[in-house]
Amino acid sequence: MTYDALHVFDWIKARSGDNPVYIWGHSLGTGVATNLVRRLCERETPPDALILESPFTNIREEARSHPFSVIYRYFPGFDWFFLDPITTSGIKFANDENVKYISCSLLILHAEDDPVVPFHLGKKLYNIAATSRSFRDYKVQFIPFHTDLGYRHKYIYRSPELPRILREFLGKSEHEHHQ
Repeated sequence: MTYDALHVFDWIKARSGDNPVYIWGHSLGTGVATNLVRRLCERETPPDALILESPFTNIREEARSHPFSVIYRYFPGFDWFFLDPITTSGIKFANDENVKYISCSLLILHAEDDPVVPFHLGKKLYNIAATSRSFRDYKVQFIPFHTDLGYRHKYIYRSPELPRILREFLGKSEHEHHQ
């Protein structure tokens, strides 16, 4: 998927002129997004910003925290039967590792009542990114959405505050990126 995403990015970038290009990943797509942006930063062609909505740290922690795993995670052999095959097949989605190599502004959006990707995984990813040397010249921001709003896993887009949040963040990231 990263290979395809790289080609799409290059195609868009070639046609965008001086307009900024942002990468936005949601849920499992945050694994693809961080992998893509890591590769872009390694080749010194980063996007103008990365936005992660409902991200996790890595696929093992997400699978262990996922609601579907509740009845299985305490059985002996849970890791061996469920988690090990995921990682041995090459599926890592290691957001926690990828963010250490990303050099562009990062915005993380997460609802406190997310039942699919627990809020604490998004906050943990933010803490990793915020202390990473790769972000020392870039903005790293975490925006929580309170449980009372009911945005859960996929309704952050309904937030009337989202356009303002994006304007403020992207305005700052564009300024920082072009300094």
